[in-house]
Amino acid sequence: MSGQMYLAYDYPLLSVFWSMLWFFLWIMWFILLFRIVVDIFRDDGLSGWAKAGWLVFVLVLPFLGVLIYVIARGKNMGGREVAQAREQQEAFKSYVRETAKGAEGRPSSADELAKLSEIRARGDITDEEFRRAKELVLSDHRSPERAGAGSSASAQ
Repeated sequence: MSGQMYLAYDYPLLSVFWSMLWFFLWIMWFILLFRIVVDIFRDDGLSGWAKAGWLVFVLVLPFLGVLIYVIARGKNMGGREVAQAREQQEAFKSYVRETAKGAEGRPSSADELAKLSEIRARGDITDEEFRRAKELVLSDHRSPERAGAGSSASAQ
């Protein structure tokens, strides 16, 4: 073996520290670059040409472009991110409310059939009326466009 062999002690501790620091800064640079690109597309105040210009500037001259973008438009980056997070939270809350309201507002077909069975057992409706109401309930839960028909049949 005429080649020189490097061992762990050939790479001093300070060099390990500097390598880790440069690697960390390199990762932070890409995180900042991606956040700026996302902010360019998120900003509704910019026209399409302005977005294209900033994007070209940031991608062609990355260090200068990112530095100028942060100086010129960095003040509102956090505000746009918070506004977008609030919109997502409101959309989620609205979805949960609508889903919960839909589940509470309309009983399932099993509940409606159980009520119909109770009404028939009391003798308030005949077997023929029960059969027609059951068909309405089952057809109502198969086709969403007839949302109100099954609940009115069970109320009779």
